[in-house]
Amino acid sequence: MNSREPHGTGAPDQPAGVRTWARDLALGARFAAGGGREGWTRTVLTAVGVGLGVALLLLAAAVPAMLDTREQKRVARDTSSATFIAKPSDRSLLVADVRTVYRDSQISGSLLQAEGAKAPSPPGVAHLPGAGEMVVSPALRKLLNSTPLLRERIPYKITGTVGEAGLMGPSELLYYAGSDQLTARDENYGHGNATRVTSYGYHAPSEAMSPVLTLLLVVMLVVLLLPVAVFVGAAVRLGGERRDRRLAAMRLVGADIRMTRRIAAGEALLGSLFGLVLGAVFFFTGRQLASHFTIHDISAFPADMTPNAALTTLIVLAVPVAAVAVTLVSLRGTAIEPLGVVRQGLGRRRTLWWRLLVPLVGIGLLVPLFGSVNGSDAHVNEYQTAAGAVLLLFGVTTVLPWVVEAVVGRLRGGPVAWQLATRRLQLNSNGSARMVSGVTVAVAGAIALQMLFAGVNDTFVHSTGADTSRIQATVSAPTADARQAVDYTAKVRATPGVARAYGFIDTRATQPDASKLGPDAETAYIPLLVADCDTLRQMADIGSCGAGSVYIVPNNEHWGASSNADLAKYAKPGKRLDLNTGALPYTGAPRLWTVPSDARSVTARTDPRGQTNWGVLLTPEAVDQSKLADPTAVVMVNLDAGKRDAVEYLRNTGAALGPTVTVSAVSDSTTQTQYGQLRRGLFVGAAITMALIGASLLVTMLEQLRDRKKLLAVLVAFGTRRTALAWSVLWQTAIPMALGLVLACVGGLGLGAALLAMVGRTFHVDWAIVAQMSAIGASVVLAVTLLSLPPLWRLMRPDGLRTE
Repeated sequence: MNSREPHGTGAPDQPAGVRTWARDLALGARFAAGGGREGWTRTVLTAVGVGLGVALLLLAAAVPAMLDTREQKRVARDTSSATFIAKPSDRSLLVADVRTVYRDSQISGSLLQAEGAKAPSPPGVAHLPGAGEMVVSPALRKLLNSTPLLRERIPYKITGTVGEAGLMGPSELLYYAGSDQLTARDENYGHGNATRVTSYGYHAPSEAMSPVLTLLLVVMLVVLLLPVAVFVGAAVRLGGERRDRRLAAMRLVGADIRMTRRIAAGEALLGSLFGLVLGAVFFFTGRQLASHFTIHDISAFPADMTPNAALTTLIVLAVPVAAVAVTLVSLRGTAIEPLGVVRQGLGRRRTLWWRLLVPLVGIGLLVPLFGSVNGSDAHVNEYQTAAGAVLLLFGVTTVLPWVVEAVVGRLRGGPVAWQLATRRLQLNSNGSARMVSGVTVAVAGAIALQMLFAGVNDTFVHSTGADTSRIQATVSAPTADARQAVDYTAKVRATPGVARAYGFIDTRATQPDASKLGPDAETAYIPLLVADCDTLRQMADIGSCGAGSVYIVPNNEHWGASSNADLAKYAKPGKRLDLNTGALPYTGAPRLWTVPSDARSVTARTDPRGQTNWGVLLTPEAVDQSKLADPTAVVMVNLDAGKRDAVEYLRNTGAALGPTVTVSAVSDSTTQTQYGQLRRGLFVGAAITMALIGASLLVTMLEQLRDRKKLLAVLVAFGTRRTALAWSVLWQTAIPMALGLVLACVGGLGLGAALLAMVGRTFHVDWAIVAQMSAIGASVVLAVTLLSLPPLWRLMRPDGLRTE
């Protein structure tokens, strides 16, 4: 029977006008609303499924506004200045950055000292705190109250709270403290410990996003949002069997096929409209709760999460239109007769060619872009890339029903549960294939995205060369003189949890006639590192070492030719160097120091920080340290692994030494900021998407079980074991899921290969990532199936045989 021809008696179907469409859609909506408990249950389940998808779409529409608000708040409290302010005024303010870290949580802080009565206040702060006082964010207040160790580091008296206008999010850790120990830096930022400003809100240009990062962002949006669209399309097709019986009754009283299809579309339309309302409720409820959750240091105030008006309008229009279109398309392969409904699934195999055409068109869109995102001046065609990725991933869902039908049609025999499952899939596999299609798309997209991340990872993540087995932290502190540098090093060594500390003084020398050169003349500068023998051995292969030892270390970097020329000219045994390098241009009298005649040339060694030092290395006894200009105390710290919070005690020591002291944890690699933000955003988006996918899957599963309540009750009445029925439900999900994951791997690897070709990287597969993504998708479906077992048990009761 050709399902595309009119069936039954009556006049041939005629094209319908707007009034006819409106009448039939309204009639379908009345049937959905007036069908009693069963009709309302189906409508509510449809609305919940659509609503979950709409909520996520509204969240995506709110992200641009949230990011824009965060950027505006960042700009509003920025104290950067385009020009140097030399003199204080009644409007000037000294600001020192004292940000810190506590157990991987970033804490932003500033020391403030007003120089006049009209000094500006930061956003969200009503009055500047006095010396020894501070205003804090609510999240930091809570953290300080529960952590005495951190309270020791930030000991100021809390006198106020930073308002919402001054915070990027409700979980941000931020404080402003008053001080009377700040001095303004000079024009060369060589002296002083604070910056002089007259206002907040300097708009520093944001870092431009590279083409590769733009490509990552485009693919991320596709991967996170396409599964939602697939689930919205699946949700409007719930309640198929009951709807079919009602449509057959409509045919019996004289309706033609096109009218019944429009009535069915009206039912789906009502469910989608309720879904829009429910989605808005879900979104606004979740928005109010968002301030209580933080994912990877990202949080937002409810008021900051306002969906974009244009995107919201598009969602409101697209969802009902999609509901009508999906219903009409799904019924094209169905013959609705007065005595029942006949689907084309039996006796007529699905065609494959047009299903393969969808991903092939997607690949065709991506092939011209191969190699186009390779280089800093490259350009990303966002629309062509997104269209290609969408078609390729959507092609997985178009091929999946054909694969499921082809495979289950060949399955024979096995236990009772297996036979029940396979027979059900052979009769109608549409529902099961649709249920797992969203997960399949999500897994395929995740595989492709992880391949792209892995392929470009070396561009944005670089090895520091640090040896974390030798040190785990560094302390750097500009000091007034060498005596203070030695004192700082001693205090670091005395910190609880410090097992060993390699401290040295970092300064420099210049050529002996520097005082006679003009301000525009080129001057040679040679690093001087003063440390004990044990520390010097961490920097160079010095061999024997004793009090007064001096070593000359050439620059081994490829750009070090001029440095080595200066060493050879000025840092030779018996030559003199000038230690007066504290100001530009040269001021004061020369402080000459003679390189000892026994100074030896040695080879540099990469120090524990991963740096290669050059210049003159010497022990403290070899030089009059009082003559050193602008010395910086640097301490490389090995922490006691058995001491809990050893690095936190070290940070407390650094904070006590002053605002110019920097304590940094040593890591094996560094990650470019925007790349790291994208990875965190992917984690947040994936977590939210998978949670809503799971919820939508559960709704779909419950509706499928509800449709088969009578069949399940009949099977139990005839003696079928309930455990066998439970296992059959599991197999009905597991078989399409397994086939879907195979397709997801194929589609994900194909899209991943295309994306790697776009950025000019070789094809490489991390099978561990493929297995991990597949396992996550399978676990979501398995969890949903297990959660559906209690309702299944109730549906198998004898009262399921009742009818009306």
